[in-house]
Amino acid sequence: MMQNKSSSDTIATSPMHMSGKSEARIIGSAVAGISELALFHPVDTIAKRLMSTETQLVILNSPAQTAMNLNVAIFRNAAAESVGRKAVSLFPGIGFGAAYKILQRVYKFGGQPVVKDYLTKKYGADFDERFGHKTGQTLLAAISGSLIGIGEVVLLPLDALKIKAQTAPEQLHGRGVVNIFAQEGMSLYRGAGLTAMRNAPGSFALFGGSAAAKSVMGVGEDGVRATWTQDAIASCVGAVASISVAQPLDVIKTRIQNRPFDSPESGMTILKRLIQNEGVGGLFKGLTPKLLVVGPKLIFSFTVAQHLIGYFEQALK
Repeated sequence: MMQNKSSSDTIATSPMHMSGKSEARIIGSAVAGISELALFHPVDTIAKRLMSTETQLVILNSPAQTAMNLNVAIFRNAAAESVGRKAVSLFPGIGFGAAYKILQRVYKFGGQPVVKDYLTKKYGADFDERFGHKTGQTLLAAISGSLIGIGEVVLLPLDALKIKAQTAPEQLHGRGVVNIFAQEGMSLYRGAGLTAMRNAPGSFALFGGSAAAKSVMGVGEDGVRATWTQDAIASCVGAVASISVAQPLDVIKTRIQNRPFDSPESGMTILKRLIQNEGVGGLFKGLTPKLLVVGPKLIFSFTVAQHLIGYFEQALK
């Protein structure tokens, strides 16, 4: 029992991964989600629109046609408008996006340490004995992240509505939130199985990659806490691994969710058509803008979350 406690204490390398007060985790994660949303919602919109485009965008022998295709795919009806109107067009679904992002960050960032603490208490000694302390703790971080990721499907309706607002706003025009939930019901959970399949390895890679990076940097040894830079590097390693692993399933999930309510398609049907029309590369549409924003996005959101959680842990004692 003492060994388990020691393992748990040693791996608490930053406020994000510490067993602090639940209030601190909720407030810190929520503020991080709000801040992240304000800065990065446009990039998310671009990625979702690229993933939803079912025609070839890049024409190797025609840069002008490629630019035109990207302009229409990204800005849709605002493709011919001014720069200002184009910028505004990248903020559709901000209401659904806010609800989804804040709840997701509180659930994921605040929930994963809780699950990890439980797994460490129950199985920490066994993992340390079988895999060694560093590898064992990395695996526990990855497994707890994977379990939390699977549970994210409860937030799927908000994610689905956000994606529709970003990629097919005509489906929501003139309809209130209550009306949508009442009429569509469980159809808002369309793609739940695929989402769980995407989240399990994605969250495993996110938290496992982050924990592995910190282990390589020596964070946690002899009670050493992560610095801002170390937390940012570890977060970027985990996020790049997570997004790359989950991207093919994310493309299919996005296309399932942006289909009209009255015209659903299965993931297998979408996958077959995608391979036929776009090739295997179509499974990785939208990956570049996601990867380009991973570094600054997670440096920002993790820094805000970690330091606010640490602050509120002290303030709420």
